[in-house]
Amino acid sequence: MFSKACEYGIKAVVYIAKKSLDNKRVKLNEVAKNTGSPVAYTAKILGLLTKENIIHSVKGPYGGFEIDTNQMKNISISQIVYAIDGDDIYNGCALGLSSCNATEPCPMHEHFVKIRSELKHMLQNTSIYELANKLKSGKSILVR
Repeated sequence: MFSKACEYGIKAVVYIAKKSLDNKRVKLNEVAKNTGSPVAYTAKILGLLTKENIIHSVKGPYGGFEIDTNQMKNISISQIVYAIDGDDIYNGCALGLSSCNATEPCPMHEHFVKIRSELKHMLQNTSIYELANKLKSGKSILVR
């Protein structure tokens, strides 16, 4: 459903948020290891997310990545998706057609419009804070 970069980005932000709940910054290698993503790819994604002000980067020996607890309550998954993948997930055709709309629909168009709408609602209403707490409590995992 999401691009690989977006999957890694969501997992990275949730992991950083979990550590930030304990007032800890995390280094790039730790993020990559605990999200199952390659280090170089993770660096690129974290750079993008820093530029978009979703996460914060602190340089130096005591540096790393972090998210302010109050800020993470206001960051939705949809913000991460948009920063990495844009809004294609909400507009694309279920069958991958270059043009699909209500006047010239693919066979799945009517069903997929409803699913996309529900997906958008869920992503906009799910905060990083909520997911970080699930991870911290052990109710969810990021890597198998």
